[in-house]
Amino acid sequence: MAKKSIPKVSFLQFLKHASNILKNPLPFHHNNFEKVGDTFRLIIGPGKSVIFSRDAYLAEYVLQKNQKNYTKSPIQTKDLVKYVGRGLLTAEGDHWKKQRKLIQPAFHKKQLTLLLDSIHNAILTELDKIETDKEIDVFPIFNDLAFQTVVKSLFSSAVGLKDIERLQYITEAAQKMLVRELRQPFLSLWFKYGGEIKKHTDLTDEARAILKKLVQERKESGKREDDLLDMLLDARYEDGNEMDEEQLIDEILILFTAGHETTSNALTFAAQLLARNPESQQLIFNEVEQAKNETHSLMEFIQACNYTKKVVEETMRLYPPAYFIDRINLEDDEFEGVQIPKGSNLLFSFYEIHKHKSHWEDPEKFSPERFSDSDPYLHTPFYAPFGAGPRKCIGNNFAMFEMILAVAEMVGKYEIEEKTTPIEILPLITLKPKNAILRFQKR
Repeated sequence: MAKKSIPKVSFLQFLKHASNILKNPLPFHHNNFEKVGDTFRLIIGPGKSVIFSRDAYLAEYVLQKNQKNYTKSPIQTKDLVKYVGRGLLTAEGDHWKKQRKLIQPAFHKKQLTLLLDSIHNAILTELDKIETDKEIDVFPIFNDLAFQTVVKSLFSSAVGLKDIERLQYITEAAQKMLVRELRQPFLSLWFKYGGEIKKHTDLTDEARAILKKLVQERKESGKREDDLLDMLLDARYEDGNEMDEEQLIDEILILFTAGHETTSNALTFAAQLLARNPESQQLIFNEVEQAKNETHSLMEFIQACNYTKKVVEETMRLYPPAYFIDRINLEDDEFEGVQIPKGSNLLFSFYEIHKHKSHWEDPEKFSPERFSDSDPYLHTPFYAPFGAGPRKCIGNNFAMFEMILAVAEMVGKYEIEEKTTPIEILPLITLKPKNAILRFQKR
Protein backbone atom coordinates (compact mmCIF):
# COMPACT_ATOMS: atom_id res chain seq x y z
CA MET A 1 0.00 0.00 0.00
CA ALA A 2 1.31 3.45 -0.95
CA LYS A 3 2.36 5.58 1.98
CA LYS A 4 0.19 8.59 2.69
CA SER A 5 1.13 11.77 4.49
CA ILE A 6 -1.09 13.46 7.05
CA PRO A 7 -2.18 16.95 5.92
CA LYS A 8 -0.78 19.76 8.07
CA VAL A 9 -2.42 22.85 9.54
CA SER A 10 0.25 25.47 10.12
CA PHE A 11 1.41 27.06 13.34
CA LEU A 12 0.42 30.41 11.79
CA GLN A 13 -3.19 29.22 11.53
CA PHE A 14 -3.02 28.03 15.14
CA LEU A 15 -1.76 31.42 16.32
CA LYS A 16 -4.26 33.30 14.16
CA HIS A 17 -7.18 31.54 15.87
CA ALA A 18 -5.62 31.20 19.35
CA SER A 19 -8.12 33.44 21.15
CA ASN A 20 -11.11 31.62 19.62
CA ILE A 21 -9.52 28.22 20.37
CA LEU A 22 -9.21 29.25 24.02
CA LYS A 23 -12.97 29.94 24.18
CA ASN A 24 -14.17 27.05 22.00
CA PRO A 25 -11.82 25.00 19.80
CA LEU A 26 -14.55 22.99 18.06
CA PRO A 27 -15.35 25.38 15.16
CA PHE A 28 -11.62 25.68 14.35
CA HIS A 29 -11.22 21.89 14.27
CA HIS A 30 -14.42 21.45 12.25
CA ASN A 31 -13.22 23.91 9.60
CA ASN A 32 -9.92 22.04 9.34
CA PHE A 33 -11.68 18.68 8.99
CA GLU A 34 -13.88 20.09 6.23
CA LYS A 35 -10.91 21.67 4.41
CA VAL A 36 -8.16 19.06 4.67
CA GLY A 37 -9.87 15.76 5.54
CA ASP A 38 -10.78 13.46 8.42
CA THR A 39 -7.25 13.43 9.86
CA PHE A 40 -4.83 16.35 10.06
CA ARG A 41 -1.70 17.36 11.95
CA LEU A 42 -1.92 20.69 13.80
CA ILE A 43 1.43 22.38 14.42
CA ILE A 44 1.26 23.97 17.89
CA GLY A 45 4.91 25.03 18.29
CA PRO A 46 8.49 24.29 17.21
CA GLY A 47 8.70 20.53 16.87
CA LYS A 48 5.27 20.12 18.54
CA SER A 49 2.13 18.85 16.87
CA VAL A 50 -1.14 17.04 17.54
CA ILE A 51 -2.89 14.68 15.15
CA PHE A 52 -6.64 15.38 15.14
CA SER A 53 -8.95 12.76 13.66
CA ARG A 54 -12.61 12.08 13.08
CA ASP A 55 -11.85 8.83 11.24
CA ALA A 56 -13.97 6.28 13.14
CA TYR A 57 -11.94 3.35 11.76
CA LEU A 58 -8.66 4.87 12.91
CA ALA A 59 -10.21 5.46 16.34
CA GLU A 60 -11.36 1.82 16.43
CA TYR A 61 -7.86 0.67 15.45
CA VAL A 62 -6.15 2.77 18.14
CA LEU A 63 -8.65 2.23 20.96
CA GLN A 64 -9.43 -1.44 20.32
CA LYS A 65 -7.59 -3.39 17.65
CA ASN A 66 -4.05 -2.21 18.46
CA GLN A 67 -4.71 -0.65 21.87
CA LYS A 68 -1.62 -2.24 23.42
CA ASN A 69 0.55 0.15 21.41
CA TYR A 70 -1.23 3.23 22.76
CA THR A 71 -1.30 4.93 26.13
CA LYS A 72 -3.23 7.88 27.52
CA SER A 73 -1.57 11.28 27.21
CA PRO A 74 0.13 13.14 30.10
CA ILE A 75 -3.08 15.19 30.43
CA GLN A 76 -4.62 12.19 32.21
CA THR A 77 -1.58 10.24 33.40
CA LYS A 78 0.19 13.27 34.90
CA ASP A 79 -1.82 16.53 34.93
CA LEU A 80 -5.09 15.05 36.22
CA VAL A 81 -3.31 12.69 38.64
CA LYS A 82 -2.26 15.49 40.98
CA TYR A 83 -5.94 16.27 41.59
CA VAL A 84 -7.56 12.81 41.62
CA GLY A 85 -4.75 10.30 42.15
CA ARG A 86 -4.04 7.07 40.24
CA GLY A 87 -7.45 5.50 39.95
CA LEU A 88 -8.97 3.68 36.98
CA LEU A 89 -9.29 6.80 34.84
CA THR A 90 -5.65 7.87 35.17
CA ALA A 91 -3.83 4.55 35.73
CA GLU A 92 -1.91 2.79 32.96
CA GLY A 93 -0.31 -0.58 32.22
CA ASP A 94 -0.30 -3.38 34.78
CA HIS A 95 -1.59 -1.09 37.54
CA TRP A 96 -4.68 -0.28 35.46
CA LYS A 97 -5.27 -3.96 34.59
CA LYS A 98 -5.01 -4.94 38.25
CA GLN A 99 -7.45 -2.23 39.35
CA ARG A 100 -9.93 -2.87 36.54
CA LYS A 101 -10.07 -6.58 37.36
CA LEU A 102 -10.56 -5.79 41.06
CA ILE A 103 -13.31 -3.18 40.63
CA GLN A 104 -15.23 -4.55 37.62
CA PRO A 105 -17.52 -6.83 39.70
CA ALA A 106 -18.83 -3.83 41.69
CA PHE A 107 -20.28 -2.42 38.45
CA HIS A 108 -21.94 -5.61 37.25
CA LYS A 109 -25.63 -5.11 36.48
CA LYS A 110 -26.64 -7.47 39.31
CA GLN A 111 -24.66 -5.43 41.83
CA LEU A 112 -26.03 -2.16 40.47
CA THR A 113 -29.55 -3.44 41.12
CA LEU A 114 -28.76 -3.11 44.84
CA LEU A 115 -28.09 0.60 44.33
CA LEU A 116 -31.21 1.50 42.35
CA ASP A 117 -33.28 2.56 45.38
CA SER A 118 -30.53 4.96 46.50
CA ILE A 119 -30.12 6.31 42.97
CA HIS A 120 -33.88 6.75 42.59
CA ASN A 121 -34.32 8.52 45.94
CA ALA A 122 -31.47 10.94 45.17
CA ILE A 123 -33.06 11.73 41.79
CA LEU A 124 -36.52 12.36 43.26
CA THR A 125 -35.11 14.60 46.02
CA GLU A 126 -33.25 16.81 43.54
CA LEU A 127 -36.07 16.95 40.95
CA ASP A 128 -38.41 18.21 43.67
CA LYS A 129 -36.22 21.32 43.90
CA ILE A 130 -37.09 22.44 40.36
CA GLU A 131 -38.93 25.76 40.52
CA THR A 132 -41.88 25.95 38.15
CA ASP A 133 -43.39 28.78 36.07
CA LYS A 134 -40.12 30.71 35.93
CA GLU A 135 -36.99 30.59 33.82
CA ILE A 136 -34.16 28.70 35.54
CA ASP A 137 -30.69 27.46 34.64
CA VAL A 138 -31.11 23.69 34.83
CA PHE A 139 -27.41 22.77 34.87
CA PRO A 140 -26.92 23.38 38.63
CA ILE A 141 -29.96 21.17 39.31
CA PHE A 142 -28.61 18.26 37.28
CA ASN A 143 -25.11 18.87 38.60
CA ASP A 144 -26.41 18.49 42.17
CA LEU A 145 -28.52 15.50 41.13
CA ALA A 146 -25.59 13.66 39.60
CA PHE A 147 -23.30 14.44 42.53
CA GLN A 148 -25.89 13.37 45.10
CA THR A 149 -26.46 10.14 43.16
CA VAL A 150 -22.76 9.28 43.35
CA VAL A 151 -22.62 10.21 47.07
CA LYS A 152 -25.67 8.10 47.95
CA SER A 153 -24.43 5.17 45.84
CA LEU A 154 -21.04 5.26 47.54
CA PHE A 155 -21.94 6.14 51.11
CA SER A 156 -25.70 5.53 51.41
CA SER A 157 -26.97 8.22 53.80
CA ALA A 158 -23.90 8.54 56.00
CA VAL A 159 -22.54 11.84 54.63
CA GLY A 160 -23.39 15.22 56.13
CA LEU A 161 -24.48 18.12 53.93
CA LYS A 162 -21.38 20.14 54.83
CA ASP A 163 -19.06 17.35 53.65
CA ILE A 164 -21.06 16.85 50.45
CA GLU A 165 -20.93 20.55 49.59
CA ARG A 166 -17.21 20.69 50.27
CA LEU A 167 -16.46 17.59 48.17
CA GLN A 168 -18.53 19.00 45.30
CA TYR A 169 -16.78 22.36 45.46
CA ILE A 170 -13.30 20.76 45.48
CA THR A 171 -14.12 18.36 42.63
CA GLU A 172 -15.33 21.22 40.42
CA ALA A 173 -12.53 23.62 41.41
CA ALA A 174 -9.90 21.02 40.44
CA GLN A 175 -11.44 20.60 36.98
CA LYS A 176 -11.54 24.36 36.37
CA MET A 177 -7.88 24.62 37.36
CA LEU A 178 -6.88 21.79 35.02
CA VAL A 179 -8.71 23.50 32.14
CA ARG A 180 -6.75 26.69 32.82
CA GLU A 181 -3.48 24.72 32.78
CA LEU A 182 -4.34 23.06 29.45
CA ARG A 183 -5.73 26.11 27.68
CA GLN A 184 -3.10 28.56 29.00
CA PRO A 185 0.22 26.65 28.97
CA PHE A 186 2.08 29.97 28.64
CA LEU A 187 1.04 30.69 32.26
CA SER A 188 2.47 27.42 33.60
CA LEU A 189 5.27 29.12 35.55
CA TRP A 190 2.79 31.56 37.08
CA PHE A 191 0.47 28.72 38.07
CA LYS A 192 3.36 26.83 39.64
CA TYR A 193 5.23 29.62 41.42
CA GLY A 194 2.24 31.90 42.00
CA GLY A 195 0.65 29.26 44.20
CA GLU A 196 -2.40 28.39 42.08
CA ILE A 197 -1.52 24.72 41.66
CA LYS A 198 -0.60 24.33 45.33
CA LYS A 199 -3.89 25.95 46.37
CA HIS A 200 -5.80 23.32 44.39
CA THR A 201 -3.65 20.34 45.45
CA ASP A 202 -4.23 21.48 49.04
CA LEU A 203 -7.97 21.34 48.32
CA THR A 204 -7.50 17.81 47.00
CA ASP A 205 -5.74 16.87 50.25
CA GLU A 206 -8.75 18.24 52.12
CA ALA A 207 -11.11 16.09 50.01
CA ARG A 208 -8.96 13.02 50.70
CA ALA A 209 -9.13 13.72 54.45
CA ILE A 210 -12.95 13.92 54.29
CA LEU A 211 -13.14 10.64 52.38
CA LYS A 212 -10.72 8.88 54.76
CA LYS A 213 -12.91 9.96 57.67
CA LEU A 214 -16.01 8.52 55.96
CA VAL A 215 -14.23 5.24 55.18
CA GLN A 216 -12.96 4.94 58.75
CA GLU A 217 -16.46 5.59 60.15
CA ARG A 218 -17.85 2.79 57.95
CA LYS A 219 -15.18 0.33 59.05
CA GLU A 220 -15.72 1.16 62.73
CA SER A 221 -19.50 0.91 62.47
CA GLY A 222 -19.37 -2.74 61.42
CA LYS A 223 -22.61 -2.10 59.53
CA ARG A 224 -23.21 -3.20 55.94
CA GLU A 225 -25.00 -0.86 53.54
CA ASP A 226 -24.42 -2.88 50.33
CA ASP A 227 -23.39 0.34 48.60
CA LEU A 228 -20.37 0.96 46.38
CA LEU A 229 -18.14 1.60 49.40
CA ASP A 230 -18.95 -1.84 50.82
CA MET A 231 -18.27 -3.39 47.40
CA LEU A 232 -14.89 -1.63 47.19
CA LEU A 233 -14.01 -2.62 50.77
CA ASP A 234 -14.97 -6.23 49.98
CA ALA A 235 -12.87 -6.36 46.79
CA ARG A 236 -9.77 -8.55 46.91
CA TYR A 237 -6.78 -8.91 44.60
CA GLU A 238 -5.70 -12.36 43.39
CA ASP A 239 -3.35 -12.66 46.37
CA GLY A 240 -6.29 -12.12 48.75
CA ASN A 241 -5.26 -8.61 49.82
CA GLU A 242 -7.60 -5.63 49.87
CA MET A 243 -6.91 -2.17 48.45
CA ASP A 244 -4.74 -0.03 50.67
CA GLU A 245 -6.29 3.19 51.96
CA GLU A 246 -4.57 5.55 49.49
CA GLN A 247 -5.63 3.46 46.48
CA LEU A 248 -9.19 3.23 47.79
CA ILE A 249 -9.33 7.03 48.11
CA ASP A 250 -7.91 7.40 44.58
CA GLU A 251 -10.73 5.23 43.20
CA ILE A 252 -13.40 7.10 45.16
CA LEU A 253 -12.08 10.47 43.91
CA ILE A 254 -12.23 9.16 40.34
CA LEU A 255 -15.83 8.05 40.90
CA PHE A 256 -16.73 11.54 42.12
CA THR A 257 -15.00 13.24 39.21
CA ALA A 258 -16.02 10.94 36.35
CA GLY A 259 -19.28 9.79 37.90
CA HIS A 260 -21.06 13.12 38.16
CA GLU A 261 -19.48 15.43 35.59
CA THR A 262 -20.45 13.60 32.40
CA THR A 263 -23.91 12.63 33.69
CA SER A 264 -24.89 16.16 34.70
CA ASN A 265 -23.83 17.42 31.27
CA ALA A 266 -25.83 14.76 29.42
CA LEU A 267 -28.98 15.29 31.53
CA THR A 268 -28.85 19.04 30.93
CA PHE A 269 -28.52 18.54 27.18
CA ALA A 270 -31.37 16.00 27.28
CA ALA A 271 -33.68 18.51 28.99
CA GLN A 272 -32.77 21.15 26.42
CA LEU A 273 -33.39 18.79 23.51
CA LEU A 274 -36.76 17.77 24.95
CA ALA A 275 -37.72 21.45 25.24
CA ARG A 276 -37.07 21.73 21.51
CA ASN A 277 -38.88 18.47 20.71
CA PRO A 278 -42.19 18.46 22.64
CA GLU A 279 -43.41 15.39 20.74
CA SER A 280 -40.57 13.40 22.35
CA GLN A 281 -41.64 14.67 25.78
CA GLN A 282 -45.11 13.29 25.15
CA LEU A 283 -43.78 9.92 24.01
CA ILE A 284 -41.68 9.66 27.20
CA PHE A 285 -44.62 10.70 29.38
CA ASN A 286 -46.88 8.04 27.80
CA GLU A 287 -44.18 5.39 28.18
CA VAL A 288 -43.52 6.30 31.83
CA GLU A 289 -47.22 6.21 32.75
CA GLN A 290 -47.57 2.77 31.21
CA ALA A 291 -44.33 1.47 32.77
CA LYS A 292 -45.38 2.60 36.27
CA ASN A 293 -48.62 0.65 35.94
CA GLU A 294 -47.07 -2.52 34.53
CA THR A 295 -43.72 -2.96 36.33
CA HIS A 296 -42.92 -4.10 39.88
CA SER A 297 -39.27 -3.11 40.33
CA LEU A 298 -37.00 -0.25 39.35
CA MET A 299 -34.99 -2.51 37.03
CA GLU A 300 -38.19 -3.59 35.25
CA PHE A 301 -39.20 0.08 35.03
CA ILE A 302 -35.86 1.05 33.46
CA GLN A 303 -36.13 -1.79 30.95
CA ALA A 304 -39.67 -0.72 30.04
CA CYS A 305 -38.54 2.87 29.32
CA ASN A 306 -37.23 1.96 25.89
CA TYR A 307 -37.94 5.24 24.11
CA THR A 308 -36.47 7.17 27.07
CA LYS A 309 -33.28 5.14 26.64
CA LYS A 310 -33.15 6.12 22.97
CA VAL A 311 -33.52 9.78 23.93
CA VAL A 312 -30.53 9.46 26.26
CA GLU A 313 -28.51 7.68 23.55
CA GLU A 314 -29.37 10.31 20.95
CA THR A 315 -28.50 13.10 23.40
CA MET A 316 -25.03 11.61 23.88
CA ARG A 317 -24.62 11.26 20.12
CA LEU A 318 -25.26 14.95 19.57
CA TYR A 319 -23.47 16.09 22.73
CA PRO A 320 -20.96 13.40 23.80
CA PRO A 321 -19.70 14.32 27.31
CA ALA A 322 -16.26 12.86 26.53
CA TYR A 323 -16.04 14.67 23.21
CA PHE A 324 -12.30 14.03 22.71
CA ILE A 325 -10.26 10.91 23.49
CA ASP A 326 -6.47 11.13 23.39
CA ARG A 327 -3.72 8.54 22.93
CA ILE A 328 0.06 8.42 22.37
CA ASN A 329 1.67 5.50 20.54
CA LEU A 330 4.53 3.64 22.20
CA GLU A 331 6.04 2.40 18.90
CA ASP A 332 5.89 3.44 15.24
CA ASP A 333 2.59 2.43 13.67
CA GLU A 334 0.79 2.47 10.34
CA PHE A 335 -2.89 2.60 9.45
CA GLU A 336 -4.10 2.28 5.85
CA GLY A 337 -0.80 3.59 4.52
CA VAL A 338 -0.57 6.48 6.98
CA GLN A 339 2.62 6.49 9.05
CA ILE A 340 2.19 7.28 12.75
CA PRO A 341 5.65 7.92 14.24
CA LYS A 342 6.35 6.77 17.80
CA GLY A 343 5.23 9.34 20.39
CA SER A 344 2.56 10.92 18.22
CA ASN A 345 -0.18 12.71 20.14
CA LEU A 346 -3.58 11.68 18.71
CA LEU A 347 -6.87 13.34 19.56
CA PHE A 348 -10.06 11.68 18.35
CA SER A 349 -13.07 13.97 18.06
CA PHE A 350 -16.16 11.95 18.91
CA TYR A 351 -18.11 15.19 18.62
CA GLU A 352 -17.29 15.00 14.90
CA ILE A 353 -17.48 11.20 14.53
CA HIS A 354 -20.98 11.20 16.02
CA LYS A 355 -22.10 13.69 13.35
CA HIS A 356 -20.12 12.47 10.35
CA LYS A 357 -22.25 12.64 7.20
CA SER A 358 -20.75 9.39 5.92
CA HIS A 359 -22.10 7.43 8.88
CA TRP A 360 -25.29 9.21 9.97
CA GLU A 361 -28.41 10.21 8.07
CA ASP A 362 -29.32 13.85 8.76
CA PRO A 363 -26.68 13.93 11.55
CA GLU A 364 -27.65 17.29 13.08
CA LYS A 365 -31.26 16.21 13.60
CA PHE A 366 -32.49 14.97 17.01
CA SER A 367 -33.92 11.57 16.11
CA PRO A 368 -34.02 9.00 18.95
CA GLU A 369 -35.66 6.51 16.58
CA ARG A 370 -32.36 6.06 14.76
CA PHE A 371 -31.27 3.73 17.59
CA SER A 372 -32.80 0.48 16.43
CA ASP A 373 -34.16 -2.07 18.92
CA SER A 374 -33.10 -4.97 16.73
CA ASP A 375 -29.49 -3.86 16.26
CA PRO A 376 -28.17 -1.73 19.14
CA TYR A 377 -24.65 -1.92 17.69
CA LEU A 378 -25.72 -0.68 14.26
CA HIS A 379 -23.58 2.44 14.43
CA THR A 380 -20.37 1.15 16.01
CA PRO A 381 -17.57 2.20 15.59
CA PHE A 382 -19.37 5.47 14.84
CA TYR A 383 -20.90 5.78 18.31
CA ALA A 384 -18.84 5.68 21.50
CA PRO A 385 -20.21 8.01 24.20
CA PHE A 386 -18.46 5.98 26.92
CA GLY A 387 -15.24 5.43 25.00
CA ALA A 388 -14.24 2.15 23.36
CA GLY A 389 -12.04 -0.88 23.84
CA PRO A 390 -10.67 -2.07 27.20
CA ARG A 391 -10.69 1.49 28.54
CA LYS A 392 -14.41 1.95 27.97
CA CYS A 393 -15.99 3.63 31.00
CA ILE A 394 -16.51 1.08 33.78
CA GLY A 395 -19.58 2.99 34.99
CA ASN A 396 -21.49 3.03 31.69
CA ASN A 397 -24.36 0.85 33.00
CA PHE A 398 -24.55 2.90 36.22
CA ALA A 399 -24.74 6.12 34.18
CA MET A 400 -27.38 4.77 31.77
CA PHE A 401 -29.62 3.53 34.62
CA GLU A 402 -29.28 6.89 36.38
CA MET A 403 -30.00 8.94 33.24
CA ILE A 404 -33.00 6.85 32.16
CA LEU A 405 -34.50 7.15 35.65
CA ALA A 406 -33.79 10.89 35.81
CA VAL A 407 -35.28 11.70 32.39
CA ALA A 408 -38.30 9.47 33.01
CA GLU A 409 -39.05 11.02 36.43
CA MET A 410 -38.42 14.56 35.16
CA VAL A 411 -40.88 14.22 32.28
CA GLY A 412 -43.33 12.35 34.50
CA LYS A 413 -43.37 15.29 36.95
CA TYR A 414 -42.94 18.29 34.67
CA GLU A 415 -43.68 19.57 31.21
CA ILE A 416 -40.74 21.53 29.79
CA GLU A 417 -41.90 24.65 27.96
CA GLU A 418 -41.10 24.62 24.25
CA LYS A 419 -37.98 26.49 23.16
CA THR A 420 -36.47 27.08 19.70
CA THR A 421 -33.17 28.93 20.26
CA PRO A 422 -29.91 27.05 19.51
CA ILE A 423 -28.31 25.03 22.30
CA GLU A 424 -25.04 26.55 23.53
CA ILE A 425 -21.98 24.52 24.51
CA LEU A 426 -18.84 25.08 26.58
CA PRO A 427 -16.08 22.57 25.73
CA LEU A 428 -13.87 22.08 28.81
CA ILE A 429 -12.44 18.75 29.98
CA THR A 430 -15.91 17.44 29.15
CA LEU A 431 -18.53 18.97 26.86
CA LYS A 432 -20.55 21.23 29.14
CA PRO A 433 -23.83 23.09 28.48
CA LYS A 434 -23.96 26.88 28.57
CA ASN A 435 -26.96 29.11 29.37
CA ALA A 436 -29.29 26.13 29.79
CA ILE A 437 -32.31 28.28 30.66
CA LEU A 438 -35.64 26.43 30.68
CA ARG A 439 -39.11 26.83 32.12
CA PHE A 440 -40.95 23.92 33.79
CA GLN A 441 -44.63 23.44 34.56
CA LYS A 442 -46.08 20.87 36.96
CA ARG A 443 -48.10 18.17 35.26
